[in-house]
Amino acid sequence: MLIMPIINVKLLEGRSDEQLKDLVTEVTHAVEKTTGANKEAIHVVIEEMRKDHYAVGGVRKSDQ
Repeated sequence: MLIMPIINVKLLEGRSDEQLKDLVTEVTHAVEKTTGANKEAIHVVIEEMRKDHYAVGGVRKSDQ
């Protein structure tokens, strides 16, 4: 069976390139370990959201 996981990660902007690189590495490792997929087949998509485009309880993160 072909396993080709696509992992979408949404988070608020503000992390360094090094942090994002580490996140991709750790997510890939976790998916490889738990699903048995080859790491070459694992896709990780990071979407950074602006703080003024994300709200919780009606309050934008940029307004906190």
